[in-house]
Amino acid sequence: MVDILHRVGVVAPLDDVYRAVATPEGIAGWWTTDTVGKSAVGEQLAFRFGDAGGFDMEVLRLDPAGQVRWRVTDGPAEWIGTEIDWRLDQRGDYTIINFKHEGWREPVEFMHHCSTKWATFLLSLKELVETGRGRPAPDDVKISDWH
Repeated sequence: MVDILHRVGVVAPLDDVYRAVATPEGIAGWWTTDTVGKSAVGEQLAFRFGDAGGFDMEVLRLDPAGQVRWRVTDGPAEWIGTEIDWRLDQRGDYTIINFKHEGWREPVEFMHHCSTKWATFLLSLKELVETGRGRPAPDDVKISDWH
């Protein structure tokens, strides 16, 4: 198994970052505007990206002290069964985000693409909590013919 790993610091309180990754309204501000579902452990969130498709995820953990965790239940075959983990740590003016998309069966080309897209969306999250405006799909940075 292989994982996508990223770390980014944002100048914002942990509570603001937590809301941005733990609620459908927050996620719609930086990942995709087409985000629906209920933010509660055991519930489902659905994320759609127009013609590119989307993902359904089960909420596994919500801890306002600094962790959000999802399991992919529907979407591209490479994603199903993988888990996405957000660890947040307040350090002075910064909230440090340690991000993992873990459990990929192998490092296929699609994983490389997704790693880069996650990086662009993490920067969108940074913009959202620092300036009030992110770049969620469909207005995200296009990186290739895949999206």
